[in-house]
Amino acid sequence: MDSLTLQEAALKLRDKRIGSVELTKYYLAKIAKSRLNAFVTVNEKDALAAARAADQEIAHGRHSFLTGIPLAIKDVISTCGLRTTASSKILDNYVPPFDATVIKKLKAQHAVILGKTNLDEFAMGSSTENSAYGPTLNPADETRVPGGSSGGSAAAVAGDLCAAALGSDTGGSIRQPAGLCGIFGFKPTYGRVSRYGLLAMASSLDQIGPLTKTALDSKILFEAISGYDQLDATSTKNELPKSV
Repeated sequence: MDSLTLQEAALKLRDKRIGSVELTKYYLAKIAKSRLNAFVTVNEKDALAAARAADQEIAHGRHSFLTGIPLAIKDVISTCGLRTTASSKILDNYVPPFDATVIKKLKAQHAVILGKTNLDEFAMGSSTENSAYGPTLNPADETRVPGGSSGGSAAAVAGDLCAAALGSDTGGSIRQPAGLCGIFGFKPTYGRVSRYGLLAMASSLDQIGPLTKTALDSKILFEAISGYDQLDATSTKNELPKSV
């Protein structure tokens, strides 16, 4: 299967040229064989269950651009029932009892969560070498770093281990690894994306944002996770025009 952008995968799923289960199995197989160490936790059982549910949604004509799309999530974003470690042994066995707001939004659109990606411990670093679970490698050159702290998410996208990913950015932690891995990423305007459920490095600066293969993919994923959230006191009520 050729490397797909998020947009290309969504169109193939919508037109039933591919199924979410088939696409999810493709990425899970690549993750299992990968030497990049992009993932801390792989969510195989739940990912396949979500993919089956997404295929049913598509079959009945109920779908969005993210329905059935396999995504990777930086391991500082809380996922109910799936451990969230911040790449630290301190949280090695921590399993959140709730989803971050961005995860709720993704699940509501029947996206598929492949697993949680590696980072510099507690997001304090810029190379993803400083993880309790070992360094992540750059897909373009395994002797080089992928940047950080969202290096696992960036490497997963650049290495075609997922269709797209979420990271978090305090002072460059999405933008810098996107640049080092040759993909697209940006830090949304403060208050545009809810921070509820994000393990904060510096909560007055942190923002969750997309890492993708194209600028359009970043726009699609950003619009899917943005919006007002009453659980985040800094969330803006200003509406964002939808374009896809």
